[in-house]
Amino acid sequence: MPFELIILRIMLFNTTYVDNAITREINTLLGKPYSFLKAIQLKGTGSHRMMIEEVSPHFRNVLNANSDINYANIELRPKGIILHINKGLQNYSWIIPYFKLALFQSETLSIHADGMFIKFRNNQFLRKNYSFLAKIVRLKEHYIQSDYGKTSNS
Repeated sequence: MPFELIILRIMLFNTTYVDNAITREINTLLGKPYSFLKAIQLKGTGSHRMMIEEVSPHFRNVLNANSDINYANIELRPKGIILHINKGLQNYSWIIPYFKLALFQSETLSIHADGMFIKFRNNQFLRKNYSFLAKIVRLKEHYIQSDYGKTSNS
């Protein structure tokens, strides 16, 4: 069995400005954005904003240092999600394929992938997103059961 080198890259991009190379990489990993009709069928592909409570050390540099309130929202893609974080006038996108995605609900909602996490405050912003989060779980389950998209119609 040959030795295989696995390189773990943080899939966090500065998406403030359009960069075709980043767009291609995101589309390759997660699929292109849903079409208008598919987005209507899914009853939306974007979450409401949620308040960030805590992050892993990898994300500390993309949060507002002067403010204790940081927001993020989630975009659905056929093969995963994009978690968008706003820092002042800059936008960052964390790319998470479904096969790496883990959601945990306790006092906070936490999203984990590749040893990193973001926890969201359990408040009215998060409660607005409960049905959207259930949709993520359903789409992830469908994707995993379809042998990682090989038999999916998406």
